[in-house]
Amino acid sequence: MQRGRTIDHVNDGMLEIRYESIGGLGAHAAGQVLATAAVLRMGMNGAHFSSYGSEKKGTRIRSFIRLGPSDRPIRTNAPVETPNAIVVFHAALLRDPTTYAGLRSDGVFIYDAPPGPVPPQLTALPRHARAIRVDAQGIAAAERSRPNAVLLGTLCAAIPLLDTDLVLEELNATFSARHPEAVAANERAFRRGREEFEEYAGVGRAQGDVPPSRPQPAWGYTTQPLGGVIPLPGNTAWNDLSSSRTGHIAVLDRDKCVHCGVCDLVCPDLCFVWGDGEQGSPYERELMGIDYRYCKGCLRCVESCPSGALSKQAETPGLADSLRVPLFPGVIP
Repeated sequence: MQRGRTIDHVNDGMLEIRYESIGGLGAHAAGQVLATAAVLRMGMNGAHFSSYGSEKKGTRIRSFIRLGPSDRPIRTNAPVETPNAIVVFHAALLRDPTTYAGLRSDGVFIYDAPPGPVPPQLTALPRHARAIRVDAQGIAAAERSRPNAVLLGTLCAAIPLLDTDLVLEELNATFSARHPEAVAANERAFRRGREEFEEYAGVGRAQGDVPPSRPQPAWGYTTQPLGGVIPLPGNTAWNDLSSSRTGHIAVLDRDKCVHCGVCDLVCPDLCFVWGDGEQGSPYERELMGIDYRYCKGCLRCVESCPSGALSKQAETPGLADSLRVPLFPGVIP
């Protein structure tokens, strides 16, 4: 653990936090816990809501929290565009420039990743912002908890305005009624998240605040295309499911593979790559590998493999890229 500067004040009297996540990792629940703790236990004014995609596991989710003193009403329900803190629940989201949008120059950026090199994408952060890495997936797996409990602990450590004990009380109260068996595990994960993080200084290169992302309408009434025309048709070749994975991938051992094709039959996303058998091989077609661009980590292939050639492994930074066999070589980078 490495500690540095902490947010002990906020601009304009408001603390604004944005969670960047995907469905299934608990960002919405974490936002509810934090806002409820602030309002009911800390005597603050607070607001929380989330923005969903198709509301299913693996789709993009943003959760917004605004907190302020009790004498300052919160009169907006707009998304948080210029947050004091951004919490990223999945490392794949670091590749999206909108993940960093609006972070203030003195803000905090917390992301979930196992130990390893600093991601080069963090140069998009402000020069004076703090970047904090915590292995939320790893801690959650070890404690039989969820990544949101870990990241809540790290966020409380980074922002002293958040009373750690009161947030933990609310976390326990939230789960004690519906899932009492999870209370102890969540508390252990929360406490480890508060202590077991690593802080990087000076990784950002941006001067001042990161510009906010305000999407504008693509067309107006004078510029819209003719009715019935689809100018940008969808193409599954450009799809990218890597952000749907939650910590594990299937890894192929070709020496054990019998090229039976059962994995391809059960794969919902057709991410297995086949090729002609080598000269002298008893197989006419052989499994060459996996294109992880299209793999969402369901691991049905591992469960179905009769030879044990496919195994479940933790996804460390760069592992999928190093093992990837492209389905469309020369077309998709």
